[in-house]
Amino acid sequence: MLPRADTLAETLLDLGVGHEDINDLVRMGRRVIDDPELRQFLEASVGQLTRGLGEIRGGVDLPDLDWPTGPLQRCFPVYVFVATLPHTRAHHRALGVPDDISRRTLADLGRQLAVHRRRYGVPGLLDRRWLTLHFGGELYQLGRLQFQRARHGERTGWALAAAGLDTVPGTPCLNLHVPDCLGPLTPGACDRSLALAGEFFARHHPDEKYRAALCHSWLLDPQLAEYLPADSHIVRFQQRFQVAREDPEPADTDPVQFVFGNGDLPVETLPRRTALERAVGDHLRGGGHWYTGHGWFAL
Repeated sequence: MLPRADTLAETLLDLGVGHEDINDLVRMGRRVIDDPELRQFLEASVGQLTRGLGEIRGGVDLPDLDWPTGPLQRCFPVYVFVATLPHTRAHHRALGVPDDISRRTLADLGRQLAVHRRRYGVPGLLDRRWLTLHFGGELYQLGRLQFQRARHGERTGWALAAAGLDTVPGTPCLNLHVPDCLGPLTPGACDRSLALAGEFFARHHPDEKYRAALCHSWLLDPQLAEYLPADSHIVRFQQRFQVAREDPEPADTDPVQFVFGNGDLPVETLPRRTALERAVGDHLRGGGHWYTGHGWFAL
């Protein structure tokens, strides 16, 4: 189910994996291929991910590998995604998804490995469920933004219905995500992504009528506007949305994770090099909290 060692490296490069991780992943890949128990576990994991491929599932919980080797535990989901790759690409081709969109979408594997290495200095994945959205046919990278095929929950479905949209819980919607490592979040880049999404989903998922885009992110915490200039990219991004609901539970580690690369950094050590770094750190040092914002706009 895995490519041979010589072609595994090429596949990993196609998935955006950094050169510093290639040798370790190829070496451990040989072990996965040669060990019958690991091969069986890989097959079961791939089967779990590919069953229902293309359906809106909200991601898939991959089984835990009960294996004593730390590096292999951290990296085993990489082999699940590599083995799933032919199924995902075939699904994309069947829908007519352009090859460049398929490639950029699945290259998020490399970005997630880079995030883990930046935080811990070794290869691994922080959130394997997140990548099951990509390889399961639920999420696409379209320009600067990512768009996840989803359905309204109880709270958002009725909240948007009260605002005048033709929605109920279970109505299709697009969850909007802002990946890092892709340059500034400019209004022009967001406009282009939204235009691409309108064309893409009308063509490749015509049976799913998306009436709204939703975003659930620390980027929508209105407190950011108290610290950042009115013309900052984040504030202008916030202005696209109406509030769907408020979240009373603090989510302080989210902005620390995305701004500084490690959500466990002590607050007192956070740098103050940029306006955003100063906003996140100073707010926490002053005893404040950050919250996940929940916003929407009509499509």
